[in-house]
Amino acid sequence: MIPGSNVRSLVADLPRLAILSALGLLFLMPYLWMISVSLKPLDEVWRASMSLIPETFAIQKNYGRVLSEVPIGRYLLNGVIVCFGILVFQLAFALPAGYALAKLNFRGRETLFAFVMLGLLIPAHVPAIPLYIAFAKTGVLNSYAALIAPSTISVFAIFMFRQFFRSMPDELIQAARMDGLGEWSIVWRIVVPNAWPAATAFAIFSVVAHWNDLFWPLIAVSGKGELATPALGVVYFRTEEAGDDFGALMAAATLTTLPLVAAFLIAQRRFIEGITMTGLKG
Repeated sequence: MIPGSNVRSLVADLPRLAILSALGLLFLMPYLWMISVSLKPLDEVWRASMSLIPETFAIQKNYGRVLSEVPIGRYLLNGVIVCFGILVFQLAFALPAGYALAKLNFRGRETLFAFVMLGLLIPAHVPAIPLYIAFAKTGVLNSYAALIAPSTISVFAIFMFRQFFRSMPDELIQAARMDGLGEWSIVWRIVVPNAWPAATAFAIFSVVAHWNDLFWPLIAVSGKGELATPALGVVYFRTEEAGDDFGALMAAATLTTLPLVAAFLIAQRRFIEGITMTGLKG
């Protein structure tokens, strides 16, 4: 290594790093502002001055009110059950489907992939009314099944795994077939163990989307409390309890997002690997 090359490289990267840091701080600003408000007393929240650091900390008042008046543990548990249930079904359907579209030659494969691409264009709100009517007539509303079932098949997951599996060497699949493995055995014993980076990346996308989803839980769950997901629980707290106490409301929002932040930090390396390996392969 040439002496001083690291210093020159760092100097050359400074403009890029400065721009990325500024953009990162810009995108983080709403989250930082939410945490700041959760630490402030109510009179500081409405001041004209825009200060992130509170003059007086009201941590005990805001967070204490949330922990004493809101079943936050129940909301978080509901979020874990719903997100885990959705993720398990999505992976169970998307992994073999992505493998078939990437590695198996059969008539109609490209047509099926075209339907997958078309599915990416349909918003999740479109089938909401038919699903609600079907669930209401079958008595499934107000249950975990109603929260999980509409999201069990993800066309985005099929597309993502198809792109990832295309980068796997065909020789590996052929060697498994020569050893006598069937296609299902190849999927679960060869393909899935090598797909953890993509699976981790997709898991982050899926959990974040359904943890923060408010649209479908508002339709599928009536009443309050028992089956509310974290986002719906914050809405109930805003409507019934917090009123204009935005310090307590932001404290509730902060507590509901902490599991997502922790999960992302733990899986950050795998997430970046999965995005890189999936996005660069055609």
